[in-house]
Order: sequence, then structure tokens, then C-alpha cells
Amino acid sequence: MSRSTRRGALAAATVALALTAAACSSSDDGSSSSPTSSSGSGTTAFQSQHKGGTLKLVAHAAAGTFDPQVNYTLQYWQLYQSMYDGLLAFKKVNGQESFTVVPDLATALPKVTNGGRTYTFTLRKGITFSNGKALTTDDVVASFQRIFKVSSPTAGTFYNGIVGADACLKKPASCTLKGGVTGDAKAGTITINLTAADPEFPYKLAVPHAVVVPKDSPTKDAGTKPLPTTGPYMAASYDPNRALKLVRNPHFEEWSREAEPQGYPDVIDYTFGQTVESEVTAVENGQADWMYDPPPADRLNEIGTKYASQAHVNPLTAFWYATLNVNMAPFDNKLARQAINWAVDRAAVVRLYGGTNLASPACTVLPAGFPGHVDSCDYTKGGGTTWKAADLAKAKALVKQSGTAGQEVGIVVQDDDVNKSIGEYLQSLLTQLGYKAKLKPLSGNIQFTYIQNTKNKVQLALTSWYQDYPAASDFLNVLLSCASFHPGSDSSINISGFCDKGVDAKMQAALKTAETDEKSANQQWGAIDQQIMADSPLVPLINPKLIDFTSTRVGNYRFSKQFYMLVGQLWVK
Repeated sequence: MSRSTRRGALAAATVALALTAAACSSSDDGSSSSPTSSSGSGTTAFQSQHKGGTLKLVAHAAAGTFDPQVNYTLQYWQLYQSMYDGLLAFKKVNGQESFTVVPDLATALPKVTNGGRTYTFTLRKGITFSNGKALTTDDVVASFQRIFKVSSPTAGTFYNGIVGADACLKKPASCTLKGGVTGDAKAGTITINLTAADPEFPYKLAVPHAVVVPKDSPTKDAGTKPLPTTGPYMAASYDPNRALKLVRNPHFEEWSREAEPQGYPDVIDYTFGQTVESEVTAVENGQADWMYDPPPADRLNEIGTKYASQAHVNPLTAFWYATLNVNMAPFDNKLARQAINWAVDRAAVVRLYGGTNLASPACTVLPAGFPGHVDSCDYTKGGGTTWKAADLAKAKALVKQSGTAGQEVGIVVQDDDVNKSIGEYLQSLLTQLGYKAKLKPLSGNIQFTYIQNTKNKVQLALTSWYQDYPAASDFLNVLLSCASFHPGSDSSINISGFCDKGVDAKMQAALKTAETDEKSANQQWGAIDQQIMADSPLVPLINPKLIDFTSTRVGNYRFSKQFYMLVGQLWVK
């Protein structure tokens, strides 16, 4: 998710930090769970003695639009967990249980009939939006229509299986989802009809793009004007150049501790525009309680020794990668794309990210430990199943064979220290290969949308992907299917522009297989991953871990493997 790109990952730290903070880190293995499996509650009662105070968050940049059905960054998805609700939600707990889907605005998990194609929900009574209006079935129906009307980034991948979605994708403004989503106000029920069974649909209903907002919400991106919420917090103000302020939703009453627990801080202040140096200092001095951005390299030893107890390290199901635009020179030539994959020294990128304790080389789209992952590495010197070394000689030979040497290549990165340093390495590497490489750093507030829009003619971009939910399709289908490529749009998550009808057919077959045989489907996804890597529309770089650096004022740190640190559950003195 990303989830900046879902999550501008926090930089890795020193060995000392990784070892010292291990006691604070998540120990779960990252494997998947069924979207509707049941397990222990994993919750604790609200501790009223810790309620109150102002939680202070800092970041170098904002993450663009605050519209939950449009924004696709973990920076805000993380906040939405205490603001917006859908029919279903991921459980707000630590660790592996956070992959479990539970009822949220619905009273229970759906009744699934019609061969897995019909989902029926009963809407909870007595829930009120932060603007004082009661939640109704009309709001739910309108919210699903709005996914298409605002051209949500996942409209064509997560929700295109809803009856009527085809017409909505063709003409978003007139979307009705006729026969697809209906509400019965008297019975208080919502019925969703799919064109085919989709075992991942509960996951898709539990992410922010499927939250419920008032039926009279604008049918275009709300931008900097936050929409009313149902959760414990609402936005009092938002200026992406300065700050975001969240305050308590006066109409919120906890209905499910698993789905939407009451928050602890009275106010959450999120300030933008600081340098990463000043962010670290602010957290150390207790002037800020958490920093979003990668700590600069010259502060890592300091954090890992003097402030190690305040650093929380967690493994992520994510990867950083370079996109290669398959529709523009020089990367419309497969040999040139393969050359970059052979040339990149993943170990160098790991070092730039912060070291082997907090990142490892990546060879495939699917991260290790993730459903469908196969240990395979097409682009490593000497061959093998894991990356060992780059092969610059082979890369140079491929560039020469492709006839693309001497061409100009723009590299678009975010302007924080870690992204820029990796961008500078890629610039140097492409220069060695014979290209005229130019680095283009952009603010994290705009880089993610910029690199998605084909009008900006981005040849190579550094970005990352953090899972929306634990299924292989969330990487391969979302990032590399034809349905995710929308020329001229800021919401074209298939940044490489890769569209292979044969691969698409295999993806659809794998989704179909998953309806009855998840194990076989994952084998299909693994083969698809390897086929895509052979065509090389992107360069997997690293699989990261994450550091949350918090102040001494903070207690009750909880890390959801699904949405990361649970902001609203932090205690502040």
C-alpha cells in the first residue's frame, strides 16, 4: 500500500539499532491468512487513564489529496484507520491477526450466496457521520458508485468485478452500478452482486478505497477538503504545504473494538515541511512524537545507541523497484530493460537504504514469505535462486545489442535523502552503461501521481509497493495488468505501462483458480511473476523493513502488519 508511494519507507539503521530494537519488533512470519478466518480477539479494553493529549507527527511532505477513495499512500491510509470505515475492516491489532477481516459498518461478515457472487450485509444502526448526519444504506450505495465517479486508482482492478462496473469504467460520471450494489432501507441491508466469485473480495472491501462517505460527497476528488468521517477522528484542517490537524469526531461511539477502537489522543497534529534532520532532533527532544521519513545516515548510529529503546523495527511485505517505461525509448526495447536488471547492484542499494539488517536484495515482484513467492533470480551473476552479484559486462553487451546507447534517460525520484541517494546511484549506473542520465527529484507530495501520468513522459522512476492485502494479485494484477494502465491519468498504478494480453489471461486464470484452490493459484502466480521478470518491465531492488522512531512521551505502540503503526492507539503524556 502504499501504499509518497504507499509508504516512503523509513531508512534502515545500523546493526546496533536492528539488534537493540529487536525486542520491539514484530515476530510474525508474514504468511497470509484467509480474509474471513476467525481467531482470538487480540484486543484489550480501552484504558481511560491514558486518554487525552496531543500526538505530534512530522513529515518532510504531505501525501497529496486527502480523499480516502482516491489517495493511495500508506502515509494517509495509516491515518484513515482511525477516521473512515467500510462494511468490513482489517482487525486493529498487532501482528498476523491484523490480516483478519472483521465486520465494521456491517453487523456481521456477509452472507455469501449464488456461487460466491452475491454478498449480503446488514448495516449497523445508530452510526453518525462527523457532520451529524446518520449513516444510511443510501450512503453505502452512493459510496460504491463514487469509487468509479472519482476514478479511484483501484476501480478497474479491485471493484471491476461488481455487476455494472464495466459501464462505470467507460462512463464514470453516470455510474449507477445497476444490479451491482443495492440497498434496502427498510431492512437495513446492502447487497453486492459480482460477475464472478472473488475470494479476495472481503479484502478489497476492507481497504480505504471502499470506505463509506456521505451520499452528497462531491463526485470528484475532494482534494484538500476532507470528507466527513465515521471513526473516532475527523480532520479539522488540512494544508498540504503546512499541516494536518485531526480532532475527535464528537458523534463517534465505539461499536467494535476490533474494527474501529476508540482513540487515545484528543488531537493529532501532523506537520509538514521539516528537514529530516530536524525531524530526528524533534523526536529526540520530545517536540515531536513520531517521524514519517527516513532518518539521515549521519543520525543512524545516534538513534541506534542513545535512543534504541524508542526505535521499533518491523519486517514488511513490500518491495522497492525501478519502473521502466515499456512504451518509450530506450525501454521500449526489452534488451535495454534486461540490461538494467543485470546491471543493478542490489547490495549497493541495500547499503544506501541502511544495511542488511533492514533490507535485502529483491529478485522478483512478490516478496519472500508472501503468497505465490518463488525463490528465483533471473538477473544474478553466475545464476541461482537468490541475488548474489550484478553482471555489468553482460549488461553493457545487451545495451550495445539493443542499439540504445547514447540515449537520454530521466530518473524521477522523491527528494528525501534515501530516495535521492538511490537515484544518484542509478544515474551513475546508467551513465556507465552509455546513457545520458539525468536525475529529477520531486517532492513526495507529488512524485507518486506524477510518475503515473503518461503525459509526464517518465522513462525510469524509483518507487515502492506495500501490500494492500495478503494476496499475490495485489502486486502482480494491480501493478502490471492492462486494467491498471490508464494513459493520461494520475491514477495509473501500472507505471511501466506493461500490458501483455497473454499475461493478463494467466492472471485471470489464477484468480479463477483461487476460488477453489488457493495453493494451486499461488503456484500460478509464482509462474506469472517469473514470466514478467523475463520481460523486465521493472527492476526489483530491495525488500525493506521499517523503523518507527517515537518519542519518550509515547506508549502502547502497536504495529499492524496490514496498515503499520496504529496511530490512534498511541498514548501520549
